[in-house]
Amino acid sequence: MEQASTPAGESLATLSTTGNGAALSPRQHKGLNGKSTGQEVEGAELDRLKELLANLGRVVVAFSGGADSSLLAWVATRVLGRDSVLCVTACSPSLPLEEEEHCEALAAEWNLRWKAVPTSELEAEGYVRNGPDRCFHCKTELMAVLLPEARMERAVVALGVNLDDLGDIRPGQEAAASLGAVFPLLEAGFTKDLVRKVSRYLGLRTWDKPAAACLASRIPHGTPVSVEVLSRVQRSESALRRLGFSQVRVRHYDDAARVELLLEDLERAVLCREEIVCALHSAGYRYVTLDLEGFRSGNLAQAPGEPMSPPYFESSRPGNLRREDPELISERAGLRWG
Repeated sequence: MEQASTPAGESLATLSTTGNGAALSPRQHKGLNGKSTGQEVEGAELDRLKELLANLGRVVVAFSGGADSSLLAWVATRVLGRDSVLCVTACSPSLPLEEEEHCEALAAEWNLRWKAVPTSELEAEGYVRNGPDRCFHCKTELMAVLLPEARMERAVVALGVNLDDLGDIRPGQEAAASLGAVFPLLEAGFTKDLVRKVSRYLGLRTWDKPAAACLASRIPHGTPVSVEVLSRVQRSESALRRLGFSQVRVRHYDDAARVELLLEDLERAVLCREEIVCALHSAGYRYVTLDLEGFRSGNLAQAPGEPMSPPYFESSRPGNLRREDPELISERAGLRWG
């Protein structure tokens, strides 16, 4: 089989072998900069990911710039070649501006074929209503803009979902799966921890990037999502990051803000009390509170029912990863074409 070309000149072997061509084993390896990462990397999942991507042939990657989608985009580009992978960042008021800039910078740094596309989830009543199914409406809108891209590329839409995501309530991923999206990381057996370990081994600076859920996740269910509220949250969190806090959530409660930080940052937050209060007052909040339980991802998602189980992703269970024609998918779903 002819080896696919790569934009940076690496052979495919560099993704799953050591410098002398031996297969990866659970031991220390070197990243792209040649320095030891000190991480143990299991090669089977990376090999499986390569195989899955090679079978897909052409992909459109939903590229948020987080650890998951970054690993998927990087490996896909090197397995399939730059011309066969399009990385798309969906831009809307729910995406912080610095995240879009981060995606653009990564694309330039890694020589990814990249574009930003606007999404219109704020025009969807179900999204604005902000019920437990908000993410379903958001991902439906995402697929509505990705599927036309996939049709033009003759490709399949791929999302960076990992095994740990199966333990959460993720109606958005149900929507994406029902519209034909595939989940190569999940199929290959990647957990979040393995995503970070493999990313570090490959020398990707996203290996330790903090999770960055969309800004609408800061708004309790039942409180309508609006540009004004999203902007207030974004300005607040950006100000806190400028103060040196890396993992931040500002939960919105009308004129009150509940600030979540890493537990190790709470003492420093008290010392920075005046700066934090001033920043959030400037963003439009009257009351500023510090959550003593610290940062907890997704703690506003209080939807009833059992956590999502693997059958939610029947299309991406082992052996079921498939390539469907995006035009047929969107016709079945009744989605609009751009």
